[in-house]
Amino acid sequence: ISDHVMIRGIERSPIFKDDQDRKDFISRVGMLAQETGTRILAWSLMRNHVHLLFFSGAAGISKFMRRL
Repeated sequence: ISDHVMIRGIERSPIFKDDQDRKDFISRVGMLAQETGTRILAWSLMRNHVHLLFFSGAAGISKFMRRL
């Protein structure tokens, strides 16, 4: 079973400063995916929110999200 998570800015405010900030976020997601055995199926970065679709690893979704 896959998990879908949405991360939204407070009061729908932007969550990324610029393209480098977006790249850093994707890098962190990739690093955590490897460390936790999480399989990322799809992702979408929007101005004020992010969607992640993944199979969580043995550590579970909560550990992945807390570290992210």
